[in-house]
Amino acid sequence: MYRIILLLIVMFTLSLSAQDEFRRYLDNVEVLDISGDGSNIWFATNGGGLYKYSIMQDEWENYNSNNGLENDFIYCVTSNPRYVFAGSIDGLFVLDQRTNRWIKRKFSKGGQLSNWIRSIQYDAEQNVVWIGRFLYLTKFDINSRRFIDYDLTINKDRKSNTIKSIALDGDSLVWFGTENGLHKYNKFLDMAEPNALSYYDNKLNYFQGEGDNISVADILFERNYIWIGLDQFITPDNPNYNLGGLYRYDRRNEWLKYDMFSGLDGDGVFSLELTGNYIWASIYEFSISNKEQYGRGVALINRITGEVSMLNDERIPNKVLAMYFDGKSMWLGSSEGVVRIDLFNQLAQWGDLK
Repeated sequence: MYRIILLLIVMFTLSLSAQDEFRRYLDNVEVLDISGDGSNIWFATNGGGLYKYSIMQDEWENYNSNNGLENDFIYCVTSNPRYVFAGSIDGLFVLDQRTNRWIKRKFSKGGQLSNWIRSIQYDAEQNVVWIGRFLYLTKFDINSRRFIDYDLTINKDRKSNTIKSIALDGDSLVWFGTENGLHKYNKFLDMAEPNALSYYDNKLNYFQGEGDNISVADILFERNYIWIGLDQFITPDNPNYNLGGLYRYDRRNEWLKYDMFSGLDGDGVFSLELTGNYIWASIYEFSISNKEQYGRGVALINRITGEVSMLNDERIPNKVLAMYFDGKSMWLGSSEGVVRIDLFNQLAQWGDLK
């Protein structure tokens, strides 16, 4: 019975026609990251600064270089009820929401390039912020106001210390995706302890042993599996450099790959999100001749049956760079603005089916 209901839900979703269930915002603004804290949803943009959407008030506010935010090129964002943490190409910006004042933090270790912050994640359990930099990982302890830098380099491979994605896994683990592998960290141990860190690259048949590098774009957790979306970057001289793909890992030894042979319209992954029994994956195809990413929209993967369906709806942008589900609506951040899909009427029960 559930399968029939879910099939009807998906079919209805694909044919949404009511205007108020599909809304557009921030036209012609490139959105790189989306994060929410329960009261507000934050949008990091490429050149437009930081946007805040108030859920209760249904209002938008823009922070940019004209009103206190020094840099308009914001790559990633996370927040709690007191602070907003925005990673830019030139360091970290912190907004105190009580005083409405910004503080800037730059990092000396690693030089200027290490101030490009590409991923950031607030951990409410420990009240810390994990900051993924182009070089090095940093933990900011909010209570002590202390920044701690970590070098995650494995076997002198610099790419294993180039952080691209960060994701919290329950109350004890945090994962750090890099340009050549994935670190798993038990956050109750000191980082230097022998069993604190585990590393997964394409050795030992991890990721099925495919590709020269494993560049991790996004990580998603559900009850039984970890879903890992990879970047795709290939050249005529190096056609195996980053093959891309979406992997489902059972935390033991099974790696199942989804790619164009599985029904996806591309092998590169921008972002992952979860609603009930469905994994949302925004994907792209990398042009080996032009060296460009061509967005191929959004795929739905039934995490029970493994069935793949592309959301072929003209209102969904081709190049969806970030996704965020707020419990009612799915927010799609793209190269041309934001699309909000109100799923509450159709998908309110999805959370109960996890």
